[in-house]
This record gives sequence, structure tokens and C-alpha cells, in this order.
Amino acid sequence: MNFPKFLCCFCLAFLWASAWGLDVMEFNCKRSEKGYTEEYEMKITLASGTQKAKVYLDDRDLDQSDAYGKQVVKSVTLARPNILILVEASFDPENVMGVSYPAGTVSTQITLDPVSGKLRKVEKIQGGILGEAMGNGTHVSEELCLPSKMPYRTK
Repeated sequence: MNFPKFLCCFCLAFLWASAWGLDVMEFNCKRSEKGYTEEYEMKITLASGTQKAKVYLDDRDLDQSDAYGKQVVKSVTLARPNILILVEASFDPENVMGVSYPAGTVSTQITLDPVSGKLRKVEKIQGGILGEAMGNGTHVSEELCLPSKMPYRTK
């Protein structure tokens, strides 16, 4: 077999084999605010083939939609050494205990440095119950997220 055919076959075999697995990264995270500390697990599954990137917090998929609103992981990007995550959420108008809140949106940009464990979250809140409770605008917070396992591939 000549070299161009071999190279073509090798590339096709590699693409086929890689379509069966996804890169997965798992982290143990800690968030502290106003004397309260919360620990959680975060799992990031990178996009592969037709599978979109996914983010899970304590095994809860961040891609969610119900009668109260919608939250979508828009992208997960490896920008070595950092992992960049973009999440967008929108909430319909709601009435809670007799108080009416307008529709709202939250755009969250997460930058995670897996080497230092520093997670920086920038949330842009506009309207809704979150806008009333936290205030509209940009909110920045930091957390600690350290790898709990070596990255792996699933089948």
C-alpha cells in the first residue's frame, strides 16, 4: 500500500475510533461566601462528533428547561491551561409569594485553571428574581476546583 492511501486509512480509523469516546474531566470544588461553604463535584464532558459539550454539578446536567425557564451550556473551550465555559439562562416572569418578578437573563462565563484550581465566575444578571435579589449587573466570584481524577475517555 502506498503512503497516501495508508495516511487516509489511518486518519479515517482515528476519526472513527475517537467518535466512540468523549474526553471527561472531573473536579472537586468548594465555594465559600458570607461564612457559608459548599462543596460539590463538577464533571465536564467535551464535545465530540454530534455530542455537545456538557457540564454536570453533583451529577445534575446544567442543560435544563422547564416551565420556569431555560439554561444552556453554550460552549466548553480548552484554551490551555484554562477551561472556558459559557452558560446562558433565561427566566420567564414569575410570581413568588404574591410578588411579581419580570423575565430575566443570566450569562455566566467561567474560567477554570485546573493547575491552580482557581475558578473565576463572571455573571451578568439582568432582571428577574435574581436581578431583584442580587442586583442587575456583573457579579464576579472565585471558587476552588481541583481535579479529582485524571481526564479520561468514555465509550
